[in-house]
Amino acid sequence: MLKVAIVGCGKIADQHAEQIVRLPGCKIVGVCDCEELMAKQLQERLNAPACFSEVQELLDRANPDVVHITSPPQSHYPVGKLCLEAGRHVYIEKPFTVNSEEAEELISLADRKNLRLTVGHNAQFSHAASRMRELIADGYLGGPPVHLESYYCYDLGDASYAKALLGDPLHWVRRLPGGLLQNTISHGISKIAEFLKDDNLEVVVSGFISPLLRSIGETSIHDELRVILYDGRATAYFTFSSQMRPLLHGLRIYGPKNGLIMDERQQTVLKLRGASYKSYLEQFVPPWDYAKQYLGNALGNMVKFLKADFHAGYGLRSLIRAFYRSITEGGPIPIPYDEILRTSRIMDEIFMQLSSSHDGVRTGCVGSGRLRHQH
Repeated sequence: MLKVAIVGCGKIADQHAEQIVRLPGCKIVGVCDCEELMAKQLQERLNAPACFSEVQELLDRANPDVVHITSPPQSHYPVGKLCLEAGRHVYIEKPFTVNSEEAEELISLADRKNLRLTVGHNAQFSHAASRMRELIADGYLGGPPVHLESYYCYDLGDASYAKALLGDPLHWVRRLPGGLLQNTISHGISKIAEFLKDDNLEVVVSGFISPLLRSIGETSIHDELRVILYDGRATAYFTFSSQMRPLLHGLRIYGPKNGLIMDERQQTVLKLRGASYKSYLEQFVPPWDYAKQYLGNALGNMVKFLKADFHAGYGLRSLIRAFYRSITEGGPIPIPYDEILRTSRIMDEIFMQLSSSHDGVRTGCVGSGRLRHQH
């Protein structure tokens, strides 16, 4: 039996708990939050045996094998370090840490202690993402990626979170080095980090405050971001927006022969044929092929839905299951450490460039730099 504990009893903790209890051979043995009421409320919802307000007490008394850290990002490093030093495997919600130096230290500690460590990039484990990865492994692109485009949009009309953030000048998100961006973009950046290499990676950043936020007097939250990356072999674009519609969560990836489009929200994958048809066939055959692919995606999604295998938490459950399997069976960790570090280093560079521009008279930023490794 794998004993699991949760540190941080906010909204995301319920999503973790919902998936943990579905997995055989797992038991939640305790929950913890510095706000005792939050811990007690989650304990009651889960019917967990114990709740705590101190992490060390949770480790000593509940004695978990695995700890899920779902508290605000500023706590990820100190809590993660405490749990690893106590000999526990650790799952950390995104963003992994506040900066790449902290990420390197946690990964190094996990290696030294022979423990498992992962980050909550659950979008990488959705049905669509898994199918896209299978097609790439089968050689559909015709070689390594040449260009990638990752999109991750955010709806600032979400009253449960965005309005609280915009209305609270002391909100914890505002105290992150990258603000709103740091708490949201790692899902989109990690999709790129899976395929790029970080040696001499060039990063060009443009970020700004949308006219909508400026119109309500917001002057500190960047909610629009455009990034260009180049690793000497492939290029990538990353787009974050709170204003563009439709809200995009997905990846376009182009190889030397063919391309793929993965849509996270619709859970679809389209195969893009690289060669063109002669004459007017180019205007008829590809649209017909895309129509058939969309129909196949729709039917596949419907089958998964009827089998109760199409719920919103599928990616989270798949990631947790893969992580637990790496613990109990000694298999590979679900997200390689170099991808976690690459994501963190790219985000460091983004926020560094935004910060250096923000000191000027412009609210926007255009800058370029090479990714730096911290030792």
